[in-house]
Amino acid sequence: MKKILLLSDTHGYIGDEILKHVQKADEVWHAGDIGDLQVTDAIKKLKPLRAVYGNIDSAKARLEFPLHQKFTIEGVRVWMTHIGGYPNRYPKIVREEIQQQPPDLFIAGHSHILKVMHDKKLNLLHMNPGAVGIHGFHKVRTMLRFEVSNGKIQHLEVIEFERRIQKNPE
Repeated sequence: MKKILLLSDTHGYIGDEILKHVQKADEVWHAGDIGDLQVTDAIKKLKPLRAVYGNIDSAKARLEFPLHQKFTIEGVRVWMTHIGGYPNRYPKIVREEIQQQPPDLFIAGHSHILKVMHDKKLNLLHMNPGAVGIHGFHKVRTMLRFEVSNGKIQHLEVIEFERRIQKNPE
């Protein structure tokens, strides 16, 4: 059994409120738009990290992380990418491959909108953790926490934060 923390769209922000949840996970997965490699460096100091680069990420991030991560963990086949669309609305490059070899869990970021939905046609679970960074149009910052064990995804939780970080008055 592995406890997973799934986040995306940090856009260069990694605060203590996020790192507190990183410490509780066995692995952290980042679905792109890292923004600054200090984010992934901070996570890697605490836990194993799997990440993909997003559309805002630098050439340096693109050298460190792939566009797609495909792996199997605890019997669950996972495909993580940044711009992956949604069931019935996958981009062409994703749609063709996902129809041929559907994973059990398909993860995308990019939209800043938290969504977890079942793709009934392909019999897979689709997750988008929303955005946990402080930049963007989202009003609530979100991440997902879940467990993978014996081919199952279980104990899914949404973690929410306010969008704006309140500064302490001096």
